[in-house]
Amino acid sequence: MQKLRLRYAKRGRLRFTSHRDVARTFERALRRAGVPMAYSQGFSPRPKVSWTGAVPTGVASVAEYVELQLARRVDPAVLRAELDAALPDGIDVLDAVPAAPGALADELRVSKWRIDLPGTDVAELRQAVAALMAAESVEVEKMTKDGRRTIDARAALVDAEVLDGRESVAQRDGSPSGTARVDDWPEATGPYGILVTVVRQTTPVVRPDDVLSALRVVAGLAPSAAASATRLEQGRLDDGGGIADPLAQDSGGDRSPAGEPG
Repeated sequence: MQKLRLRYAKRGRLRFTSHRDVARTFERALRRAGVPMAYSQGFSPRPKVSWTGAVPTGVASVAEYVELQLARRVDPAVLRAELDAALPDGIDVLDAVPAAPGALADELRVSKWRIDLPGTDVAELRQAVAALMAAESVEVEKMTKDGRRTIDARAALVDAEVLDGRESVAQRDGSPSGTARVDDWPEATGPYGILVTVVRQTTPVVRPDDVLSALRVVAGLAPSAAASATRLEQGRLDDGGGIADPLAQDSGGDRSPAGEPG
């Protein structure tokens, strides 16, 4: 058997697809592409596909991960191309490599997000972010599967940077090379703030809307237009404060249980 680790994107109109629908779409694409999947035992065998940390419905990502267990060895590059061709536009397989030892979930300790805030003044956004990062704790309410809970959004924040959406595309594109399409984000025609933030994947998870709630709590920031979010990276914090690639055989990232510096 062979286990492969894939990175894929969910963007465009497909960002409104639920994770359950994405999983079903992947299973159909695996059959169309003729991928020799390994199957579970029992009355209703299922292909051995392992998912972790899916983005919420309505949120785009160029850094989603899934593991496939195959019944025989294949060329990862060939599988990537054939599976990508079998998937609808907007769900795109970006990389495929042999899985390193250990659980994929253990490699996904932090997320880097880009939050677009059209109509938000950049200076106002910078002041609000400065207030958030200076705070020791910022409690916000969020709905979880166990009901409404109060969480400390500030505790999960590792870093935050504000960009001006009116600047050049090269300056606005904060995604890893080759993973993002410029047309995923609208051109700025007025005030346009962009928040790029690194967040620990705690339990419950602090998501972009929780960060915006925290900005409203500490600075009264209320965007005049709907925000949009894109996950740019996932992984572990490396020794230089960056995010280690979970597809690398040895990510070299921090190995402490909560993603804290070791």
